[in-house]
Amino acid sequence: MLKTLISSTAFALSLATVVWAEAPTAFDVAEDHTRIFMSAQPVHENGMPAHGNAFVSQGYIYPQGTLADGTVGVLEDGSPAFPDLVLGTWTCDGYFVGEGGNATTGVWIISRQTFAFKDGATVVTQGTEIADIGQHNLRPVTGATGDFADIDGGLVQTTLGFNDFWGLSATYAFEALQMDDATAQDAAYRSNGD
Repeated sequence: MLKTLISSTAFALSLATVVWAEAPTAFDVAEDHTRIFMSAQPVHENGMPAHGNAFVSQGYIYPQGTLADGTVGVLEDGSPAFPDLVLGTWTCDGYFVGEGGNATTGVWIISRQTFAFKDGATVVTQGTEIADIGQHNLRPVTGATGDFADIDGGLVQTTLGFNDFWGLSATYAFEALQMDDATAQDAAYRSNGD
């Protein structure tokens, strides 16, 4: 009986590992400029959203690396540039803070981001967004379902830039992956120093 229980547990754990291996640990997002909606007020004199301006937007989730080197993930009409690669839909809502749309560095948005994958799995994060291009920003994972249900830690957002239509391009990786990369880089640095 005990042997059967141990075998069943081992099988369940190996199955969970196989299922998790299929879930992406990093992915890109291309914001659809036709689905960005901001409040009419408050705005800066130049028309950019000011502190307190509420917004909601949506976009497409792609495999990691799809938006590398400035690749645009959304066509002018708002459809995905790579429809066969779309993993799901990204929705972001929140408020501009500080200098809002005029910010060039630091926190400019407080938001909730929902990643809804085609297989039904979801990840929800809530926290700050920074205006700095290429800088890592850790966002706490506040909820997850499906293959992501047991995620620990946060999701690291790195803004890649904005496309020709002012839609955000960003890449995301779970915190554990970022930590593994940092540990590997640290180990490489130490070995080069010896």
